[in-house]
Amino acid sequence: MKDFILYVALALIAFWYLSFSAGRLDRLHHRVETSWATLDSLLQRRAAIALDVARSAITDPATSLLLTASAYHARSADIEDRSSAESVLSGALGMMLAERESIVAQSDQVLLHELDQLTDKIRVAISIHVESVTRTQLIRSKLVFRLFRLAGTAPLPVIYEFEADAI
Repeated sequence: MKDFILYVALALIAFWYLSFSAGRLDRLHHRVETSWATLDSLLQRRAAIALDVARSAITDPATSLLLTASAYHARSADIEDRSSAESVLSGALGMMLAERESIVAQSDQVLLHELDQLTDKIRVAISIHVESVTRTQLIRSKLVFRLFRLAGTAPLPVIYEFEADAI
């Protein structure tokens, strides 16, 4: 009888541990999805500001064309092409910002200030997203999570190449 109670207690502890672990993994996946949604909205906002910059008097026609094309491509890229599209937009914005000393109009300075603030927010969002993806990947690599398939059918989260860029 004592052995039976011990086995039942061990089974209950194991069930509780697996249930708790699955819940934790679910929260981590939710955190990854939330951080990606935040990052995606900031990147969409950056593309919109890049279009505003391209339409303003800040840029020359060639830079304006490059910014417009890269912003539209970044906004409409599917998930497979998103990384390269965001990298191209970062490069185009970097080229444009390298010449910012020549910009004297107050309205243009406000637009560039908004772009600077948004870039800082994107850097923070990228670091949060990378941290949550890394933590989720680490947890999912543990034997108990793989053995009992605690992740279910959730895809393994990934870090995109543009997140390593210096935006």
